[in-house]
Amino acid sequence: MMRALPLLLLAAACGPNRTIPDRPDYQNPPPTQLTCEPNLDGVIEDAEARAVIGNPESLLVSPANVQRTVDLKGYVDGQGHQVWDFGADYADDQVAHLSAQPLSGNWFASSFPNGQYVVPVDVGGTVLGVYSDDGTNLYLHGIASAEEHPSNGQTLLPYQAPLALYQYPLTVGKSWVSAGEVKNGMLYGLPYAGRDTYEVKIAQAGQLVLPDVTFTQTLLSLTTVTIEPAVGPNVTRKQASWLFECFGEVARATSVNGETSDNFTTTSELRRLGFQ
Repeated sequence: MMRALPLLLLAAACGPNRTIPDRPDYQNPPPTQLTCEPNLDGVIEDAEARAVIGNPESLLVSPANVQRTVDLKGYVDGQGHQVWDFGADYADDQVAHLSAQPLSGNWFASSFPNGQYVVPVDVGGTVLGVYSDDGTNLYLHGIASAEEHPSNGQTLLPYQAPLALYQYPLTVGKSWVSAGEVKNGMLYGLPYAGRDTYEVKIAQAGQLVLPDVTFTQTLLSLTTVTIEPAVGPNVTRKQASWLFECFGEVARATSVNGETSDNFTTTSELRRLGFQ
């Protein structure tokens, strides 16, 4: 009986012939189609700068009330290319995740009838800017507190007419001035009226080095913002933004209030695209 066991197992293993299917070769999935592809022509068209609703952006940001020293002049490398090196690793940098979201559904939506979407003004997301894009201009319609009743008081500052943050196409040497007026607004729970003026110029093109990525062809936008409240002193600040095709703003340095030089060296906030 013991010697018959292997034969029994062999017999059990033999059965009717099985037909092996003729399986097809693996087919690669269709390639991902990018909605925007940089062509590095030194010009940023409206289609290369449109916000994508819900698309998150990761930023390395200096902590609140921490100043950074920056070099906005940069240098020229051995091939004659303008370079800005913002690749320093700051141990106290913090990470913010920002994205454009629909205007609808926000408590202040009815105050901005021509707005399209919102983006946080501050990296904490407590104040939102309301924007629209008509194919020629990127407009700022005003700002509002993200919450209707925040602990520090409601903010609702719609412009009588939106101001143009960017006028496309963006090319080196282009400049413009745009202003927005606020009437019967609210700022931190107090009545507010005033005028915001943005003086913008596309100053240079060049390479931008960041901690996690290098952009070979960015445009440097220099903006002077003047805030003129109906009551109280005027406030002026400078802002340097680096723009890249299809990515939008990839770095921003904001001066301290009262700065007068475009080539300021001390920031009140430094933002850089990062992947941490």
